[in-house]
Amino acid sequence: MKNSEQKKKVASGRALPPKRAAASAAPPSPMPDMQKTRDERNIAIDKVGVKDIRYPIVVLDRSKVRQQTVARINMYVDLPHHFKGTHMSRFIEILNQHHGEISVERMDQIVRDMKEHLEASCAHLELEFPYFIEKAAPVSGARSLMEYQCRMAASLGAEYDFVLGVTVPVTSLCPCSREISARGAHNQRSAVTVEIRYTEHIWLEELISLVEICGSAPVFALLKRDDEKALTEQAYDNPRFVEDVVRAVTEALSARPEITWFRVECENFESIHNHSAYALVERDLRPQRGKPCGQGG
Repeated sequence: MKNSEQKKKVASGRALPPKRAAASAAPPSPMPDMQKTRDERNIAIDKVGVKDIRYPIVVLDRSKVRQQTVARINMYVDLPHHFKGTHMSRFIEILNQHHGEISVERMDQIVRDMKEHLEASCAHLELEFPYFIEKAAPVSGARSLMEYQCRMAASLGAEYDFVLGVTVPVTSLCPCSREISARGAHNQRSAVTVEIRYTEHIWLEELISLVEICGSAPVFALLKRDDEKALTEQAYDNPRFVEDVVRAVTEALSARPEITWFRVECENFESIHNHSAYALVERDLRPQRGKPCGQGG
């Protein structure tokens, strides 16, 4: 019966073609890893990576409150001479793995992850971010938030290294101008930048207060008339050259036994000159005070 039906289908031209076995899919060819190809120029690179990433971080302030802020982040590793390039995407992957946990306490783990996953001998992580402190005006007591630019830099080679920094605006009044003028003296806003290594934790608020008392007067976000009068008179009674400011900050930092290294810079944005005045002091106290945090301290 089946044979007769098949003969009829063939005769009528309706015979079905035989089924073909499904062809097995060819495995995809691996994509080339150009970064790991060999470079023949024999030039090692000290730092290579990603720069100026905007990313949310958490900073614990002195009152133990978690302050949410946004940092500009740089991430680098070294590159051996025989590799053509590094894997840029891995930096972002590592950053995302620590999302919500990026803080001073976690920076050592982040650079360890960078060093491991990027197969590097040295890794660097730099953060710059705004930090806010509520301040009360000196007379009216009016409260406002003051912004300070802060920095944290971690690196891991043979040893871990960490540097904490902050830029503090102050008022400086020129001693020479006050001495030679019958009425008033020129004054300006100055930016004092301090970077430290330390053996015991120092709050950003401590660093900021230490710097503010070394200027002619502090700076506030909100002042009433009574406050302006008080600060103007305070600056006039405490004239400071740019040299005076860095020397005063140097004395204050040197008096803190937990600080093992520091750099202090001051730039006065001169109000009557077409230039800034500048001074810098750097001191390494590690031979006397031991290694900073992360280096056995």
